[in-house]
Amino acid sequence: MAHSHASQHAHHHDHTDIDWADMAAHLETQAELYTPLTEHALAWLGGKQSEPGLIVDAGSGPGVVSCMLADAFPGARVVAVDGSEPLLERARARAERLGVADRFGTITGELPDAMADLDYPADLIWASYSLHHLGDQQAALAAFAERLAVGGTLALVEGGLPTRFLPRDFGIGRPGLQARLDAVQEDWFSEMRSGLPGSVAVPEDWRALMSAAGLRPTGSRTFLLDLPAPAPDRARTVAADTFGRFRETCGDALDATDRATLDRLLDPDDKASVHHRPDLFVLAARTVHTAVRPA
Repeated sequence: MAHSHASQHAHHHDHTDIDWADMAAHLETQAELYTPLTEHALAWLGGKQSEPGLIVDAGSGPGVVSCMLADAFPGARVVAVDGSEPLLERARARAERLGVADRFGTITGELPDAMADLDYPADLIWASYSLHHLGDQQAALAAFAERLAVGGTLALVEGGLPTRFLPRDFGIGRPGLQARLDAVQEDWFSEMRSGLPGSVAVPEDWRALMSAAGLRPTGSRTFLLDLPAPAPDRARTVAADTFGRFRETCGDALDATDRATLDRLLDPDDKASVHHRPDLFVLAARTVHTAVRPA
């Protein structure tokens, strides 16, 4: 996730033991914060293909984007697939609240095997930051391709740029904190990948990997989330959770000065914290790669 790997995806120190249900509230709030970016991505995607009949959200989490897919494609049935039943319970409840439950379903199971439970091939598979949690990414892409209808689209969200919440120099600690967090997170991510069952190291050339899976790449585009300072409360919640999870999982890899800075950023009683700072913003970029299954 050229995103904040450790902070957004980790909870336990064991790199492969991630308690997704424990992260439910954070995953929901973060996905809601990214709504403008996702809406632009789905509008772009909608302009590239005919109305799908079946959409699969592969690695859906609590279903925020699953429901956005249902809204963006009102003629489609959406199936959210995830290994965490508690997260899928949230997805079903969200679909009910938003009035799309009549064309919304879920499958509980680990990717990519759970895709075999689909009743018929998908016209669109959306896989956002789920592929990199699978040990053999090439094999997983081949499994996704097998579940696509002829002419169907795989939309793979991987890559982009690290999220920024603060200026390079925000007045406490050493300037450049987030750049140093990026370096630690990249190491964490590499260790997480290598510890996955059946892990296979491959260059992250997503077009080449999709081609090797028998798909025909049709484009890549990067979408921006730009929420200038002063950030809304939801952004402060996400920033606090992001930095807090980083402090918990990777804090030992930082020096004492950076750990102390993180502690101040997380202290709600400190006016220099993310809870109060007037200079907090959100700037992020996420890339969507598309490919179709040829005849």
